[in-house]
Amino acid sequence: MARAEVFSGICGFTTRVEAHKNGTRQVALSITSDCAAIQRLGAALTEVDPFREFTFRGAGPLSLQLASKYCSHAACPVASGIIKAVEVEAGLALPADVSIKISKDGPAQGGDGS
Repeated sequence: MARAEVFSGICGFTTRVEAHKNGTRQVALSITSDCAAIQRLGAALTEVDPFREFTFRGAGPLSLQLASKYCSHAACPVASGIIKAVEVEAGLALPADVSIKISKDGPAQGGDGS
């Protein structure tokens, strides 16, 4: 079984994804989250084809399609975490952490250099 734990940032929500091969070409998913929108996504997304999930070709990842249906925040990293867990469980990627670091510089200086 592959797992992903996604800390979504300023919203403070955590999502846990468990992916496991179920004896067919599919990967079964268990998604739990503090976020109500991701809870609805998890209820709808219980099984995926890993060869569909790792490419934008064809219909594209079901994870992304359903994320856009249930989660209104386009920058939410949960769908990427789901896809990463699926890839690892299917043997399409090695398990390695990913991260996004966000920062903001102070306010811009005035035009006169002050």
